[in-house]
Amino acid sequence: LVELDMPEGIEANPPERCYICKRALYAKLLEVAREAGFPHVLDGSNLDDLADFRPGLRALRELEVQSPLLDCKLSKADVRRLSEALGLSTWNKPTNACLLTRLPIGKRVSMEVLQRVEEAERFLKARGYAWVRVRTHGELARIEVAPEQRSQLLQDAEAVTETLEGFGFRHVTLDLLGY
Repeated sequence: LVELDMPEGIEANPPERCYICKRALYAKLLEVAREAGFPHVLDGSNLDDLADFRPGLRALRELEVQSPLLDCKLSKADVRRLSEALGLSTWNKPTNACLLTRLPIGKRVSMEVLQRVEEAERFLKARGYAWVRVRTHGELARIEVAPEQRSQLLQDAEAVTETLEGFGFRHVTLDLLGY
């Protein structure tokens, strides 16, 4: 584990937040790797990452972090298929994006808000929602689940709303398009 303070500029949650964070994180990882005698640091970027807004990829290129899955032109589906064929238990593990992606760009970041989102997602995962995101819009929690679990979430609406209100959300909604 590598401890890292919140990089300067992240608290404003600018559009280039991923660049700022990846630049700080991978600079630290490169330092740790070199001290341990490792000449390279690898990341898990894949072909699908190129189709999305990923400002952090620029930091990886600048720092010469290697992306072997991307170099091999492997997609997320390819990685899952190969992982399953190898018998890896993580082959169908849900993606785990940074909590900052749950806040709208420009919304000031605080540990309180991030902890509220993390608690809400942890609660929902414990109830069986493996593919879940809780997006926050001030006091509103917008829940995204896999399409096949939307009806289950509606059935759980009272318990979910009560719990998320206990975490500090005033309004709890279901994103109709889902995860």
